[in-house]
Amino acid sequence: MTFSELPSCHDANPLLALPYEPAFEQLGADYYDVVTAAEFPCHILRFRNDAVLRHLGLEPQQVTDQDFIAAFGQFQGRQPFLAMRYHGYQFGEYNPRLGDGRGFLYGQVRGRDGELYDLGTKGSGTTPYSRGADGRLTLKGGVREVLAAEMLHRLGVRTSRCLSLIETGEALWRGDEPSPTRSSVMIRFSRSHIRFGTFERLHYLGRTDLIQKLLDHVIQIYYPHLQDQDDAYLRFYTELVQRVADLTAQWMAVGFCHAVLNTDNMSVTGESFDYGPYAFIDKFDPQFTAAYFDYFGRYCYANQPAACLWNLQMLQVPLKAVIDPFAMEQALTRFDDHYQTIYRRWMLRKLGFEVGIDQVPDEIGDELLKRTLQWLWESKVGYHEFFALLRQHFDPSWRDEDTEILPPVPVLADASENASTRFDQWRSFYQQVLRSLPETELEAIARRLRQHNPLTVITRPEIEAVWEPITQDDNWVPFEQLLKRIWDAVED
Repeated sequence: MTFSELPSCHDANPLLALPYEPAFEQLGADYYDVVTAAEFPCHILRFRNDAVLRHLGLEPQQVTDQDFIAAFGQFQGRQPFLAMRYHGYQFGEYNPRLGDGRGFLYGQVRGRDGELYDLGTKGSGTTPYSRGADGRLTLKGGVREVLAAEMLHRLGVRTSRCLSLIETGEALWRGDEPSPTRSSVMIRFSRSHIRFGTFERLHYLGRTDLIQKLLDHVIQIYYPHLQDQDDAYLRFYTELVQRVADLTAQWMAVGFCHAVLNTDNMSVTGESFDYGPYAFIDKFDPQFTAAYFDYFGRYCYANQPAACLWNLQMLQVPLKAVIDPFAMEQALTRFDDHYQTIYRRWMLRKLGFEVGIDQVPDEIGDELLKRTLQWLWESKVGYHEFFALLRQHFDPSWRDEDTEILPPVPVLADASENASTRFDQWRSFYQQVLRSLPETELEAIARRLRQHNPLTVITRPEIEAVWEPITQDDNWVPFEQLLKRIWDAVED
């Protein structure tokens, strides 16, 4: 009998009574260390995600705030907690001194869709991989991850989410925040915390047997449709390449810069997770760099596709023990085409259009996208502001008169001399695309503009505007209001 199968005296708590499965635990101790959670001086529930509760089969009214605190702040009634072992390339340099340093795998449970999900902690105390750090999470870091995950989820990006955030009453010292600062522990809800770096560690140790065992586990749990296929291992890598290309294209279209695309921050399910110094771009600036410590812009906004491609290439190193290297290289060559296809689709939807039969031909869509990005770059108009204006002011009359397209758009002082001319050219071409479609398509265009262009995007000023009242007056109302605006930002 595993620890996870032991009876609990806390079954009255719906969060503790969930049917947890020891899937990762059953892989064996070569993949993790059993750890204990920290004890905190106090527990204040600052965020609970009722939508995720429903996904777990729980009705929110059945789960009290105290249930959250008992399960995810005091860590009652659950064992074992598993600090996962992994390595990774950090800014291009291999680091064998990694692993879960301030979190652990709390448990795994199936959602209503039948898929297995991880509940992972962040800020829950030291582990063998803390390396002298305190294993804690700042409250601001927790607030930022809640906002990032909810914003990306609302925009349709494949992402982890936060189930809860609990303030824990400790004073923390950090070099990148005014200190002392407040502490928290967060529960992350994701498809998997198995990383590219989980495989890289096994290669570093020369454990080919453990690589194959882990790959079998990943396919069984997260790619079950491949289990009975010929060349299931290669098919897994091929599909992962496609998933990562999808994800990167989604980030780029919604103007999101992850900031730290190390291989230990890449999931084997192709899901976005582990948000540190991320940022949504303000203006269309390909060189925008979110992390202050990314001195050479390795993970700047425009470099994200290349960074993810490189990470997939590095993953081939451990996988070549069980997958033909040439076949993986061939699979990786399809990354760029798939990325471009998804990026084009997402961006044209932001402009109101679809690509395909009876819609906008690829070459016309590419030209419209090129002109849009060129104008955004030269005008310095806000990236999200432009698409929000397009959503708010779209009118069927645009099909007949290009001068009606958009009100005067604010052009900043540092715009290029050609910005006004570029805008006139863009309007003319946008009208041509409208005219190429039947009038009956105008309503669908307006609907797409509402569905794909948020009225609220959490740029850094938005986040600081909700953090300031928290730190000054312990006022959480602006934070709660921002979450509501995120959910109201696009139309279902």
